[in-house]
Amino acid sequence: MIITSCGNSVVLAKKIAKQLKCKFSPLTIKSFPDGDIYLKYNTNLKKQKVVIVQSFQPHADMSLFDIIFAAETAKDLGAKKVILVAPYLGYMRQDKRFHSGECISSRVMAKLLNNSVDKLITIDPHIHRYKSLKDIFTIPAVNLTANNLIADYIEKHFKNEVIIGPDWESYQWAEAIAKRINVEATVLKKERFSSRHVEVKIVKKIPISMKNVVIVDDIISTGHTVIEAAKKAKQFGARSISVIGVHGLFVENALMKLRKAGIKNIITTNCIEGKTAKIDVGSLLVRELKKEKR
Repeated sequence: MIITSCGNSVVLAKKIAKQLKCKFSPLTIKSFPDGDIYLKYNTNLKKQKVVIVQSFQPHADMSLFDIIFAAETAKDLGAKKVILVAPYLGYMRQDKRFHSGECISSRVMAKLLNNSVDKLITIDPHIHRYKSLKDIFTIPAVNLTANNLIADYIEKHFKNEVIIGPDWESYQWAEAIAKRINVEATVLKKERFSSRHVEVKIVKKIPISMKNVVIVDDIISTGHTVIEAAKKAKQFGARSISVIGVHGLFVENALMKLRKAGIKNIITTNCIEGKTAKIDVGSLLVRELKKEKR
């Protein structure tokens, strides 16, 4: 088995390779003067299983493009199987045609991967209107969850805590984590007026005064939803406010805005690498990839 990466998840890819006792071989990816992609493998792939570890952030468009080129090239070079490990799977949020003429990007992305890779492994993808990954993927698609890792982190680092899901979509994570560590959880009902204007209210009242509030979400993008949740927690007298996300995108200066909103701790998994990535998902991926070595 050969482990490689297109650049976004190199640290994680190296950890996985070390734990699996496999070779990590980085790809050479650059551009020709006219902007065309140049991609090269630096090891023999013949009859090997090739694992491409690549999150879709940053630069989701280029990441998808690199993955397709890397997968097709691996097959052309004689790889017997190409597995994509995408800790953060992009393009999943557009899962319907909200307005006439729109592209359903999740289906387009899935079609491209179905044609290029043999198996997909991902962590907590943004499945909302789909029942499962099988709705759009014809290849084997494994959906892992970081819930237990997040629960363990909260249990180790927080006391007297309550957990809040900032919207209905995130409540499945918040509730599952709260149950595992036996703490109370609630959810906020979100009313979105635009992509940047969101108002929320608490659906189920729980004791928040003098509690350490942990807001749990799957994706932290602009941070607006989390900030509204933090404001609500402050109104109810929270002692401290922290946020934990599976996938930390932090676009439009979100990190700075979250800190200005008085959020004490901002923690994510390393599905997307960055300064906030303090929860390691490597063990989840290694456990799944060990099945490929049998």
